[in-house]
Order: sequence, then structure tokens, then C-alpha cells
Amino acid sequence: MSEPEGITTYVVTDIEADGPSPLANSMLSFASVACDVTGKVLGEFEAVLAPRPDRQPSPDTMAWWTTQPEAYAAATADPEPAETVMPRYADWVESLPGYHVFASAPLIFDGLWMDHYLEIFAGTRVMGGPFRTRKIFRGGGVCIYTMAGALRGADYLKWSMARVPAEWYGHIEHTHKAIDDARGFVNVLARLFAISQGLEKHEATESMYK
Repeated sequence: MSEPEGITTYVVTDIEADGPSPLANSMLSFASVACDVTGKVLGEFEAVLAPRPDRQPSPDTMAWWTTQPEAYAAATADPEPAETVMPRYADWVESLPGYHVFASAPLIFDGLWMDHYLEIFAGTRVMGGPFRTRKIFRGGGVCIYTMAGALRGADYLKWSMARVPAEWYGHIEHTHKAIDDARGFVNVLARLFAISQGLEKHEATESMYK
């Protein structure tokens, strides 16, 4: 699909899982909300995945899920096989306008899960790069967690997304339902981009990375 110059679509994603590691556990559900730099929503994608037969749930995570019965019900209702969902998701990403950039909070968690599932089940990656695979995203992605901490001027140990003001989320409650959380993160990302527009710009003229 051709990519109109100057258009960037941010694919803000939240995942829910039955443990901390895609190498040992299963992703239960995920949701992506596509938006532009202002936070205008361009599309949404939700899915519930069947647990992988070669993975086992984490007892600690499952104990936590017992404290979130409504969210757990949403994360496990009417699951589909990952081999069906992930190619459909890749097609949806490619249907979005312009360049596609993955975003999550934090990137190292949600991005790691999505990268693993996309590589295994759809032959593509969250990370853009010189890979001999289908390319649906550009660049290294956006870590909303890092942006929020740095642009708030907070000490690293206070970078928690729980410390981001509620109004930045558009007062969307963090429910651990993937679609709710992704929608809230869209509003945070738009606020962070608005803050960044007021900062002094430092354009690089040369780079050692070529």
C-alpha cells in the first residue's frame, strides 16, 4: 500500500496476558487504536486470543486476575486462534493511512508481546527494520511510558503511568480491558505531542548511524 508523504498513524496498543513472558505464557487479548498526532481516532481493532497449548499461565498473574473479574471476563470471552487473528490484524494495520508507528506504555512490555505474536503467526514485526519479512510498521516505535516521564520532567523512579494526570487520559479509567486502556493512552500520547511542540527543536545535520 502506498504511503502518503507527511501522514503518520500511531497504532496505540494495550495487551492482556496470563503471565509476564511471551516465551512462557499466553496473550489473552489486545486492542489497538489508530490515531494521528492530535489524537483523532482513525480506527480500532480488538481481539481475544485462545491460550497457546505450548504455554502455561503464571500462578502469580492468575491470582491477580481473580481481583479483576470483569476485566478477566472481557479478556477471555469468545477467543479466536492467534493464527487467525494476527494476519487479520496485520492487514488492518496496512489499511491505515500513511506511515504506521507502533506505540504502547511501556513499549518493552506490550510491544514485546505483539512483536512475538506477529512474527510467529503473521510473518511480520512490530519493529521496522531491514528484516526479510512483511513490514507493517516503521521505526522503533513509541514508548508512551518514557515520553510521559521525560516530558513531565519526573525522576526516573516516578515515571509510572499511574502518576500521569487523569485529565491527560481524557478521564478514561484504566480498567485492564484492553480497548479502554488503549483509548486512554491515545489521549496521553496526544497531550505529550502537544507538549513537545512547545520545546526547542534540535535538528541533526549528520549522524554516525548510516
